[in-house]
Amino acid sequence: MTDDLFTPLGLDAAVASLEKDLVAPDGPSISTMRNHNFAILLYLPAKEYQLRQRVRQMVGRLEADSWAVLRLALHELILDRLEGELGLQGVQELIERERRLYARSPERALKDLQQRMSSYIDGSQGLVEDVAQRIADFRKKHPDAKERTLVLLGRAGALYPFFRSSALLKQLGGRTENVPVVLLYPGERREGGLSFMQELTPDRDYRPRIYA
Repeated sequence: MTDDLFTPLGLDAAVASLEKDLVAPDGPSISTMRNHNFAILLYLPAKEYQLRQRVRQMVGRLEADSWAVLRLALHELILDRLEGELGLQGVQELIERERRLYARSPERALKDLQQRMSSYIDGSQGLVEDVAQRIADFRKKHPDAKERTLVLLGRAGALYPFFRSSALLKQLGGRTENVPVVLLYPGERREGGLSFMQELTPDRDYRPRIYA
């Protein structure tokens, strides 16, 4: 009974396991594959705020121990990219267009938005390029912290339903200087795969270690 009271469960256990592997005596060990230093921290979308709190606490402990932690909010990167591609006026026009389409047909509006968003964020020069560039810039600012550098990719729900996060990690391969990169993944394990946002068909094409 005592163990049940003090043994972390669910999300707490997943975060504790991740942190334990990051601070392993021989260096971060979140992956068993060379040159693929990625992991996924899986949580239910309804636990978003709990996830943020637990991650914030973990980051505080790591930074107090001289870690350099880069937190990237994917929704901000997408908005930055859209503004860069379209300008503020163009983004507003895109929003108004989707409102008009939605009033006529929600399905048509979603399909139209998916097509338009894909043209801006897909591919090796899309969102992946933004993430890779920010990691490179961060590494330049912390040249002596390679063994104590962590990259967290959060607010991944903004990718739904435009972009599969499995594609993001695949395309990041070889572009991160092999520092540990952890995707905070809202979804669930189901039918042998991961269902993004508990909505998409489970994707079995994941190589990173999954903390859940």
